[in-house]
Amino acid sequence: MARRGFIALAGGAAAWTVAAHAQAMPIIGYLGSESPQRYGSRLSAFREGLAQAGYAEGRSTVAIEFRWAEGQYAQLPALAKELANRQVVVVVAAGGAEVALAAKQATSTIPIVFEMGGDPIALGVVDSLSRPGGNLTGVTSLSVEVSRKRLEFMREVRPASKIFAVAINPTSPTSNSQLKNLHAAAESLGVSLVVLKTSSEEEFDRLFAAARESQAGGLVFSSDPYFAYRSQQLAALAVRHGVPAMTQSRDFTLAGGLMSYGGDFSQSHRNAGIYAGRILKGEKPANLPVQRVTKVELFINLKAADTLGLAFPSSLLGSADRVIE
Repeated sequence: MARRGFIALAGGAAAWTVAAHAQAMPIIGYLGSESPQRYGSRLSAFREGLAQAGYAEGRSTVAIEFRWAEGQYAQLPALAKELANRQVVVVVAAGGAEVALAAKQATSTIPIVFEMGGDPIALGVVDSLSRPGGNLTGVTSLSVEVSRKRLEFMREVRPASKIFAVAINPTSPTSNSQLKNLHAAAESLGVSLVVLKTSSEEEFDRLFAAARESQAGGLVFSSDPYFAYRSQQLAALAVRHGVPAMTQSRDFTLAGGLMSYGGDFSQSHRNAGIYAGRILKGEKPANLPVQRVTKVELFINLKAADTLGLAFPSSLLGSADRVIE
């Protein structure tokens, strides 16, 4: 064989090998309700879990194809269908019930790993936590279940107040159950609620103004991804309006908000990454029980309290996971 022909053949074989290797690399489809910037800390935790399972994005072990709704949740079903049509190995539906339900609607055959704060059984995502069956499994936290605790904590900080405001996203699948729990908590505390509904950033300023005008002792946000991913904006508005506020996300308190109480999102997203890795290795979602992250974290910002002229009871400070001086 001529040397030129041998080189051409060798080059073609090498190209075929590279192409085959690239084709063999598994692809994860990642569906997100917001933007990669808003998901930043969650994505880092997810990649940590994926690496713990033995996969590293961009290092010839796995590729990730993303679809982002950019806050337009009505786009989630179409984006989920795009990923399903790409025939990815697994779909990761992280960031709330809306994402999980969109993924479930898109495919009944491709494995799905969800991450959410609500009850996946009540929301119709799976039939059982221990034996999910079908093509879905994932991770759930206690963020939704502890909404009423935020009202109780706010009452401890403002014990003389008889009125508190609560912010609800009416488009959330968990809004009705959370509002029911908040009303039950208010009744047990002997306080009344001013319910403020919003599902738009443009309404946030008016929301805080309404809470202040109602002379509420504080503003408590229900658990909702739309609120959680806008923690910095909400913290800035709370400072501007001088309203004591509390959300589910530590990001709110770290950005200057008064308090936060909710599930540990780092752990839940990390566990979702581990599950995605296990499915890549061949395990079936039907055989992977839904994990419940039971850790709930309380963050307190003393600087914000000082600005608002508030003092925290020592019992509340003692139970905080982190106190920001």
